[in-house]
Amino acid sequence: MEKKTVLRKPKGFIDVYKHKPGAEKDRTHYCPGCGHGILHKLIAEALEDFDLVEKTIIISPVGCSVFAYYYFHTGNLQVAHGRAPAVATAVSRANPDSVVISYQGDGDLAAIGGNNIHQAANRGENMAVFFVNNAIYGMTGGQMAPTTLEGQKTTTTPYGRNVKTDGYPIQVCELINTFTAPVYVTRTSLQDMANIRKTRTAVRKAIMNAKNKKGFSFVEVLSMCPSGWKKDSLQSQQWIKESMVPRFPLGVLRDISEEAETIERPVPVMGHEEVKKIFGYSEFKASTIQKNTEANLEKISLRVSGFGGQGIMSTGIVLANVGMEYGYNVSWLPSYGPEMRGGTANCSVKIQEDTIGASEVTEPNMIIAMNQPSLEKFENIMVPGGALMYNSTLIDIEPTRNDVDIYKVPITGIADELGDTRVQSMVSVGAFAAITGLFDPEEIVSLIPSLFTGKPDKVLKMNEEAVLRGYNYVTENFSV
Repeated sequence: MEKKTVLRKPKGFIDVYKHKPGAEKDRTHYCPGCGHGILHKLIAEALEDFDLVEKTIIISPVGCSVFAYYYFHTGNLQVAHGRAPAVATAVSRANPDSVVISYQGDGDLAAIGGNNIHQAANRGENMAVFFVNNAIYGMTGGQMAPTTLEGQKTTTTPYGRNVKTDGYPIQVCELINTFTAPVYVTRTSLQDMANIRKTRTAVRKAIMNAKNKKGFSFVEVLSMCPSGWKKDSLQSQQWIKESMVPRFPLGVLRDISEEAETIERPVPVMGHEEVKKIFGYSEFKASTIQKNTEANLEKISLRVSGFGGQGIMSTGIVLANVGMEYGYNVSWLPSYGPEMRGGTANCSVKIQEDTIGASEVTEPNMIIAMNQPSLEKFENIMVPGGALMYNSTLIDIEPTRNDVDIYKVPITGIADELGDTRVQSMVSVGAFAAITGLFDPEEIVSLIPSLFTGKPDKVLKMNEEAVLRGYNYVTENFSV
């Protein structure tokens, strides 16, 4: 029987690349002749060969590789510009048995992320860093990067890089090699098959070092950027050889992988006692509070929004803490305007049985809008069937949505009647409990001393009354 050769993608790749949601074409977003695709394939092959696809987490920041998660069939995190080593540090320490890869470009790693990569290297974090050096900002228009060569023309150096005004190209491998902790530091290239094979060897060594918990491995890869360089593919390959390699010599700068000891870092895990010490909570009551199995909304994705000073963050924090007392998984993510008090502010709150993947609420099923700008901004992103509660004391327009439940509650007015506008956050908490059916108001009241540790009895009583007033207003005026 004739043996057939079957060509396929490595299992480290997703089967079908979708550049945009809904697109069915099996393509990438990279330009023709770009080196990213070659390096992607070398990584994907290694992950399959070493049976690490399910154990790998790839961190990709802003740059041409920002959409790496479109391609790799691994855990993926897309992070802020230059911050991949910081995030990779957290991921590696929290998941010590995973292989963590930081995949970065030269503008990202050597410029805005310069301190991040230096600190990770100095600590010897257990990760494999793949640093793509194409001597230019490829994604954002071809500007000068820290690695741009002397005399090289870019959109921001139309007459060529002038070392008298712009400094010299930074040799990142040599910088990383000055730190004591890294176990593997090398520079390779994608200019031809011989160098691609050497890059393949380097990729596999770095990944195995991460698997074996050897510490910090750094692989710099000289890569083509035909679009940014205004050259065709063959010219780009030749330019690496003639122009880049003399400034960025290829070869291994350090390899102590074999003799390096396995790194075992303790994973800091805080229990209730540690949390109480840090945040000043009194005894937790999670074991005595029963979840309401008939709640109107069981999986909460909430945006609380208004002006700074309206208790926006306090509302979110209290709801998250009460949810935690009930035994739910919770998250709270704040977002401030530049002015803080008096400026815009909102927070994302998730309360659910399931694991929370992302803490930012982009498709809320509930909104608490404390002012008109917040109502106008956030009601449009709600999912149909959700609950929209707005502060009718300050908002004199009606919501435009007719596919969500509307709750018109004079939150600030109720707080003013109680004698202190600051308790409007607890009015919102009580109204939330009534709308969702998730929390018992008496249970919330019983938790207030632990939520407001050290406050005088008068303040505690006022907040307790605010919860009940918010709850009762909803139950008396709406069918919930």
